[in-house]
Amino acid sequence: MHRYLKRSILAVLGLGGIAAVYFLARALSPSVDVADIPAGDEIVVAAEVDDPVEGETSPQIGLTEEEIYDFFAEAKQDEETDEDEPYRPPVDFEALWELNGDVYAWITVPGTEIDYPILQHASDDTRYLNYNIDGSYGRPGCIYTEKMNSTDFDDPQTVIYGHNMRNGTMFAQLHEFRKSDFFAENREVIIYLPDRELRYDIFAAYIYDDRHLMHSFNFWNADVFAAYLKAVFDTRDMQANIDSGADVTADDRIITLSTCVSGQDDKRLLVHAVLAAADP
Repeated sequence: MHRYLKRSILAVLGLGGIAAVYFLARALSPSVDVADIPAGDEIVVAAEVDDPVEGETSPQIGLTEEEIYDFFAEAKQDEETDEDEPYRPPVDFEALWELNGDVYAWITVPGTEIDYPILQHASDDTRYLNYNIDGSYGRPGCIYTEKMNSTDFDDPQTVIYGHNMRNGTMFAQLHEFRKSDFFAENREVIIYLPDRELRYDIFAAYIYDDRHLMHSFNFWNADVFAAYLKAVFDTRDMQANIDSGADVTADDRIITLSTCVSGQDDKRLLVHAVLAAADP
């Protein structure tokens, strides 16, 4: 059995099966609240934490942050589908699903180290803000979308969230797109699904306020969507990078990658990209 799957099974077993291990771990190490650990630090194994979703205190046994990233690296394969073969994603979705069935896609941003699965919880939109792919509570969380978005990327606007980790992982490197040279040279986002591959062209990167985009705009309304896009292209911020020559209309499908801005809790970095090609 995959070593990461073994660790994840421990995270969901009842207390009866792991009681001895749990109480031994508590005797040997102090209780730590994972929420107090700075982003980028390892998650403490067998720590007792307050569950913000259920409101209960329970033992959390999960992978360390390093093991989570190792698991992601193993899940991403280098093989590309030959033109004369059926589409096969360069992602081991079967291994990902063994660990967490909420995985539905994979995002890669060439020029950065952003290379992660995308998850969506059926009922709790904030689940993967605070929980890792193995079910443990803490950082780095997951790259995720909310249930207002479908999982086929056929919505006019799909918003993808990820933490701005201090160690440069997850969506931290989106901040590279604030540099004009980097923005000019790196303009692609790839979304891998089990049955197809979607390629997007980045056309904007800028700091925005922290409003919830999907609650604030009805992107299914063509007039609203067109007005939103016009506002993006009309941005007059010297720190914003906008490709004014990009041809993006309300008939297109876009994704928005969203992450926090250090020291500015009321701000978000948004990186917009428009669907350019789908294969097959």
